[in-house]
Amino acid sequence: MLRVFAQAFRTPDLRQKILFTLGIIAIFRFGSVMPAPGVDVAAVRSCVDQAGNEGVYGMLNLFSGGAMLQLAVFALGIIPYITASIILQLLTVVIPRIEALRKEGQSGQAQITQYTRYLTIGLALLQSTTIVTLARRGQFFPNCPEEVLASDTIGTVAIMIMTMTAGTGVVMWLGELITDRGVGNGMSLLIFTQIVASVPGMFWSIQQSRGWAIFGLVVAVGLVVVALIVFVEQSQRRVPVQYAKRMVGRKMYGGSSTYIPLKINQAGVIPVIFASSLLYIPLLASQFNATEGWALWIQDNFTRGTHPLYIAFYFLLIVGFAFFYVSITFNPKDISDNMKRYGGFVPGIRAGRATEEYLAYVLNRITSAGAIYLALVALLPLLAFNVLLPADGGGGFNNMFGGTSILIMVGVGLQTVQQIESQLQQRNYEGFLR
Repeated sequence: MLRVFAQAFRTPDLRQKILFTLGIIAIFRFGSVMPAPGVDVAAVRSCVDQAGNEGVYGMLNLFSGGAMLQLAVFALGIIPYITASIILQLLTVVIPRIEALRKEGQSGQAQITQYTRYLTIGLALLQSTTIVTLARRGQFFPNCPEEVLASDTIGTVAIMIMTMTAGTGVVMWLGELITDRGVGNGMSLLIFTQIVASVPGMFWSIQQSRGWAIFGLVVAVGLVVVALIVFVEQSQRRVPVQYAKRMVGRKMYGGSSTYIPLKINQAGVIPVIFASSLLYIPLLASQFNATEGWALWIQDNFTRGTHPLYIAFYFLLIVGFAFFYVSITFNPKDISDNMKRYGGFVPGIRAGRATEEYLAYVLNRITSAGAIYLALVALLPLLAFNVLLPADGGGGFNNMFGGTSILIMVGVGLQTVQQIESQLQQRNYEGFLR
């Protein structure tokens, strides 16, 4: 492994890409700890310590790498861009114009990317306004009496909103720079960086509060979860496809065999992100009407991740979104038509409608297993660490090894390693995964 890393750094262009990526990540982390103008840093730190790492605060602290709760310049991180990308994918089914752009190839994809950028800035403006408004009204940290803003004038609030919105634009630009000139997918690596940045502190807090025995047990459970996720994420259902021979001019084409790889987790981490976002919206709305009856009910039932009602809604939302997302990203009819156009068929299945029904049948069975797998990954670590650490509900460690965070860490890690491996193989080097 170390020898392969050494070979990667001996390759000039690959070494340049890796160092460029690390430099962008360093800039990103610097902006994640730099407070926005008008923030009382000492008061924010005190409120963050009181908020702890449980519930929604632990999740916010995890996915922003601590930036959101510190009201930093990059407080929103890459979340607005991810949300915008998901919305554009969903609108592909609703708006024919976006569907037509998607089929136009590179030029159409460039236009969709531009729409995503505009929507990202709009969402960042909305989210930054919400965060600053809650901070100004003293509701961003409900249990903290200190004023987190050094000044609550309209000018200061406007500057904070513009700074956080501009920070999201810079983060989006940094992610695109990594994709174009670095190694891996830039947006994925940035959110990966935010999650990993919280890991050392959470490890150390577990050791200090519970001792080395519980620390070792928690690490062992976490490693088992990671190993199982790697196994499932690499699993595929390969549908065989045979292409008939056909004569084009004087040349013979076809006659080859291939397969359609269908991953068990076809939807990736998107359903978990969707479910988490939807469950957070009612809690966010309750912050503006904290004394109302419905707001108190939401805070009692949806603040703690171990509440039975929260678990039930979370499970159902993940399963539902998994089927919904797969249905809009994988169209058996399009696959069947393309296969028929080029003379391909599944052995034993007629081309055309029969192939479409067969692919839909296989996809539904795989999606059923994948949806249950996603829900279990999201819930079982949380419940397991709640048993290991019953006094504090698992602290922040059940967030770190919860569904979204661990899927992102494992998925992005595998994707980046595979991309470096492919570049090494182009230069006749042995890859990482061998």
